[in-house]
Amino acid sequence: MSETLKVPTMAEYLAQGKQPEVLFWVGCAGSFDDRAKKITKAFARILNKANVDFAVLGAEESCTGDPAKRAGNEFLFQMQAVTNIEVLNGYEVKKIVTACPHCFNTLKNEYPSLGGNYEVVHHTQFLKSLLDDGRLTVEGGKFKGKRITFHDPCYLGRANGVYEAPRELLRKLDVELVEMRKCKTNGLCCGAGGAQMFKEPEPGNKDVNIERTEQALEVKPDVIAAGCPFCNTMMTDGVKNKEKEGSIEVMDVAEMIASAEEL
Repeated sequence: MSETLKVPTMAEYLAQGKQPEVLFWVGCAGSFDDRAKKITKAFARILNKANVDFAVLGAEESCTGDPAKRAGNEFLFQMQAVTNIEVLNGYEVKKIVTACPHCFNTLKNEYPSLGGNYEVVHHTQFLKSLLDDGRLTVEGGKFKGKRITFHDPCYLGRANGVYEAPRELLRKLDVELVEMRKCKTNGLCCGAGGAQMFKEPEPGNKDVNIERTEQALEVKPDVIAAGCPFCNTMMTDGVKNKEKEGSIEVMDVAEMIASAEEL
């Protein structure tokens, strides 16, 4: 299916003397992690279907510096950030959409002090705006009536107060949305934040992702919906640990929309 995807680069737009409506910041996970690549493709398919003029940086995109900063290496973070800001400002980027809450938070809240000022939106916010503007329609499809629970990513929810956009998208799929006992402002981390994604957890009684997956399984969902590639990985690992593989799916909201629309 990938050959049907239209994903132009900023360099191609510049060559034509044009500016896209939005820059899609793919992020490290969305570029290199095999599971997260599926989220990237699903989102790109939706953008194509909605006729959104978007571009990516391609090889010019580098890590935002989120893991370096969370791990305490401020020097490396600033080096990575300044490099990205030079590229973004060189292309006169105004609006950025990303499917990674870590990139979202860093670009939105930590780049301005270094000279990078952009309108930054999470992909669920952007998809909701496409729905509101009538550029995208969403039908329930195969998810109609299914029990879905949404896991709030820390950097989307508690750090930036975005709770409703992903839930509104899920409601449009005609699902039965069930909330975990810890959700929204009281949500629990999946265990991957603060650069924990890239190291083994410290010794303890239970891994955070197992605790969070147990909370999700309590509400007996058919699908655990996520809005972050890191959360997706951690919850998927949690489900594998607790359930028969394949019995409960972990899917990004964008994948669910693309799948319902059979894009």
